[in-house]
Amino acid sequence: MDLVCEVKNLRLKYPGEESLLFKDVSSSFYKGEKVLLLGPSGCGKSTFLQVLSGLIPKSIEVPMKAEKILTPSSWGYVFQDPDTQFCMPYVDEEMAFVLENLQVKREQMHEKMRVYLEMVGLHFDDLHISIQSLSGGMKQRLAIATVLALQPDVLFLDEPTAMLDPEGTKAVWDTMKQAAQDKTVIIVEHKIDHVLDFVDRILLFNQKGQIVADGPKEQIFSRYRKEIREDGIWYPGVWEDYLRDKQGYYKKTPLKEQVVIELEQFKGYRKKEVKIDVPYGKVHAGEWIAIVGKNGAGKSTLLHSLMQFIQTTGTYLLLEKEAKKIKKLSNMLSFVFQNPEFQFVTNSVYDEIAYSLRIERMKEEEIRTKVEEMLELFHLQKHRHQHPYQLSMGQKRRLSVAASIIKKQPIMLLDEPTFGQDSSNTFQLLELLEHYRKQGSTILMVTHDEQIAKHMATRVWRIEGGKLVEDEIHSCEDEQMYVQI
Repeated sequence: MDLVCEVKNLRLKYPGEESLLFKDVSSSFYKGEKVLLLGPSGCGKSTFLQVLSGLIPKSIEVPMKAEKILTPSSWGYVFQDPDTQFCMPYVDEEMAFVLENLQVKREQMHEKMRVYLEMVGLHFDDLHISIQSLSGGMKQRLAIATVLALQPDVLFLDEPTAMLDPEGTKAVWDTMKQAAQDKTVIIVEHKIDHVLDFVDRILLFNQKGQIVADGPKEQIFSRYRKEIREDGIWYPGVWEDYLRDKQGYYKKTPLKEQVVIELEQFKGYRKKEVKIDVPYGKVHAGEWIAIVGKNGAGKSTLLHSLMQFIQTTGTYLLLEKEAKKIKKLSNMLSFVFQNPEFQFVTNSVYDEIAYSLRIERMKEEEIRTKVEEMLELFHLQKHRHQHPYQLSMGQKRRLSVAASIIKKQPIMLLDEPTFGQDSSNTFQLLELLEHYRKQGSTILMVTHDEQIAKHMATRVWRIEGGKLVEDEIHSCEDEQMYVQI
């Protein structure tokens, strides 16, 4: 078999970290292989992918050395965060940038753009649409389309469907399986259900960044099930095991009388165009509402409207007060962005968590106690001095949640807080949120995870075409009642 990329005795350390991320790590990859890099959040999977492609150290300067590094001559890379991938402001310009580099004739470009966009489920009447106007999931599809347009021999896929809804995830992987049949594909992915029938080999990493197993997928899951479970790695049947262990923990409680949010004929606008419409909605203290719907439906826009980031009209009462008359919404609402980097404002993990408390002029000794508690809760102790941008996507997500909820506001607005997380951190976060909920906190969470909507939420709001269309209440008797809005 033809060797396409290889690393021998890799050593790598991020600035600010106390220890090596990789110590003498070696692996080889051959033409046509489909390989899954599997391991807990923060173990170095994405970094290893960047080394294999040559992004580290050619484009991203990270202290490292290796006995040998062989990188492929023809490759494409899909990043975890699609915003880091784009060079141009508009969809057609981004696609044209790729096609120009392949010397495609101008008159042939439009047709090719349509082909690759439709392959990933993107349909636009006008391709000259701003990329920043797209939802996170639509951006991710666009990033995949641009990479497929390159027609590379090797594909590096770093959680390419992390922000996609279940239907979109299946569609993209179906496309990828067709488009990459004859290519070498190296994948980092937590949502493994859709890739297991595609990959033929798994590299299993532990929490220390060591490769503990390398072999056929059936062998890895049968021989290393104990290690996989202990390290909090996703595996087939993990949700069933978790729910069995936690039976009764998420038992729904009767609705409290206190209404914390009341909406009527509530609309959110972008450039004077209605992007979210809530005819009526009432939220009680202690509820956990999962906000679901397809990519681009308006889920994130609903949260942005509640935070008053965009113009709104209609009735919006927050603890019986008009939201627009409340001077500091952040004292009542905590907010976690879909993209964690959007909310980072400091140069270290510790300072990021402490930031909102320092604004309140809290004593530094008291701040230290609260920050240390969050560092431990979210497994970020070892990264306290690291810059937030140097963290893995899963670690960035945990940091964004920790920094947002440290003030313990009564209402939490969370936009996909579990994406990019391993099972251990996902379940720990869900248990922490349930703990706060039982104490009276209210949670509104945008999620594509059907398990969270089904088993953790007391209620599900379904958004379609920019409108709240369904309200599903999970009662304390585990019965479901549907309310058509």
